[in-house]
Amino acid sequence: MAQTYVSAPPNIRAVHAIKLDSRGDRMRLIQEFREFALRGNVIDLAVAVIIGAAFGKITASLVNDILMPPIGLLLGGVDFSELFVTLGPGDYATLAEAQAAGAATLNYGLFINAVVHFTIIAGAMFAVVRQINWLKERNETPDAPTPDAPTLVPETKNCAFCISIIPAAASRCPYCTSVLETEPGE
Repeated sequence: MAQTYVSAPPNIRAVHAIKLDSRGDRMRLIQEFREFALRGNVIDLAVAVIIGAAFGKITASLVNDILMPPIGLLLGGVDFSELFVTLGPGDYATLAEAQAAGAATLNYGLFINAVVHFTIIAGAMFAVVRQINWLKERNETPDAPTPDAPTLVPETKNCAFCISIIPAAASRCPYCTSVLETEPGE
């Protein structure tokens, strides 16, 4: 039977190729991929990417359509998306004209928009992570008692001879009448 190899395109050097001798090997590969793809973490990551893309569009609209126009108006009617410097010869009124002419431009207004956009996303992510950490801390149980917490003394113990439950202060078992050793500190 002819051997089939799954590998990278010839212009990309692959670390190794996966050898598929039979239909069973191909089915096993498909099954492994299915198990990987349906793991909880992969699906959670896919949902996060989709939500992140949608959140990115919302923040882009917030920056471009809500925040920057009033800021530009306060600064004398500046449209930040049109702030640029032409790096070559020529004088262009708008960024679109410069790009249509193929001129090299330094688009610092778009960079300012991107910085504001990033700051909003970073602030939102900080708030989400801070809330998650707060919820985790709230739900955690303390491992060691605090110094102010009272030390709990057991009210009962087991008799070493008949294994009956008896009061912790007992020196003789009421069931088997055995004399019990007192533990240190009692």
